[in-house]
Amino acid sequence: MRPADFRDHLVDLLKNTPDVQRVEILDGGPYPYALAATVAGKEHRWQVIGQLAEGAKHDTPTPPVHGQPAAWTSAPVTAAPDAWLGGVIGSAEAPDTKQIDVWTARGKSDPGLTVFFHNGERAFVRHV
Repeated sequence: MRPADFRDHLVDLLKNTPDVQRVEILDGGPYPYALAATVAGKEHRWQVIGQLAEGAKHDTPTPPVHGQPAAWTSAPVTAAPDAWLGGVIGSAEAPDTKQIDVWTARGKSDPGLTVFFHNGERAFVRHV
């Protein structure tokens, strides 16, 4: 899924998630494809960066491929922000999502996650 499309998908997911008070697309700032979400009274800003599937080109969309939704683990809003967001993404059980890799679960200090899609594309969602 391309960065703008995945950001819009995240906005829709977050708008319908408990403990989320506000979601806003951040256009024109220093981070393209960014959004802000106020969760349990605390604002989090995320940027979506995409990686195309092998052999794909920017001028043509990569066809969607559906499979088994990604395995996921829910996390409370008090957990690491990327763990919580990974649970939100996973709970949607989207058939195009293959895997969700939460960075802090691997010991990285910067929160973020990688979403792998069945069509070979990836979305990197980093906390900014």
